Amino acid sequence: MSRLNLPTPDIATVLEGIAEPVLVLAAGRVEVANASARKVLGNHIVGQDVRLAIRHPAAAERLTAPQGEGSSGPINLVGLGTLDQRWEMRITDVPDGRRVVHLIDQTGSYAAERMRVDFVANASHELRTPLASILGFAETLGEDAGDDPGMRQRFLKVMADEARRMQRLVEDLISLSRIEAEKYRAPDTSVDLARLVDEVCAELVQTHDPRAADVHCSCDPGVPAVAGDRAQLSQALHNLIGNAMKYGRAGTPVSVRLWRDPAGMVRLSVGDEGEGIAPEHIPRLTERFYRVDSGRSRAVGGTGLGLSIVKHVVERHRGRLDIASQQGRGTVVTILLPAVIKG
Repeated sequence: MSRLNLPTPDIATVLEGIAEPVLVLAAGRVEVANASARKVLGNHIVGQDVRLAIRHPAAAERLTAPQGEGSSGPINLVGLGTLDQRWEMRITDVPDGRRVVHLIDQTGSYAAERMRVDFVANASHELRTPLASILGFAETLGEDAGDDPGMRQRFLKVMADEARRMQRLVEDLISLSRIEAEKYRAPDTSVDLARLVDEVCAELVQTHDPRAADVHCSCDPGVPAVAGDRAQLSQALHNLIGNAMKYGRAGTPVSVRLWRDPAGMVRLSVGDEGEGIAPEHIPRLTERFYRVDSGRSRAVGGTGLGLSIVKHVVERHRGRLDIASQQGRGTVVTILLPAVIKG
């Protein structure tokens, strides 16, 4: 059996095929650096002392350690490339005396962990506040205040309001968890959004909320169905209209409109005539527990999760969420969803 005499590629060529930054060191200097490494550390690093190429105190000692002592575990580095980037550096010693340095970008993982920690902290705080209020009033009722009928009724009302606030928050947390668990499974049930909009508007009228009379729904004829989860779309619609009712000025219209745009997408918009939102806040509105005005949000019963739920519902439906606002004039939130294409 004959053997193929294939050319052996040089190490620089091999490293160019690796997406993450990789360097080869010889005698403490950078002998080879792939394109990704040069992008992060600069094109000038080839031939340079590695301590100048990777300017990081935690890395210097390991990079210059004697052969066999450098690869004793990964090192976490902050500030290479950009100030907010985080890297894991792994070192492997090669028998010929050279050393391979591999940088693994951990920025995304760190950001995800930071979001998880912040989420737990925020959720704990949001639950602790009403719980402390309930416990405080309950203790007071057990003392002399419980003998005054008027005070007792006021305290009981506060306790009931705080308990309902906790209930709304827990329900939103459960909803968010369920939606996130299903985000990779695209919904496939045909949903008539025009009918759903009419139903939601009718439900709001039955709540006898003073602002319900200001809700005006308009659905173009012939709007195609979308592939969706009806319960989740209903929740998203309730959240958007509820926000517009809360933050729009009393007596001003809340406009709900459904139509099909020229690109074939189904568009649903909810607009209010409230105070509007400053531009710097808009990119963060869908973050969990992010509030432009915390005091006002809590006063009107907001949990800080409404728009986050809407965002996750839209993402699961492979759609898009747009928020446009003008201070002093109001806010319009638009959902774009792909229409069902009939065969």
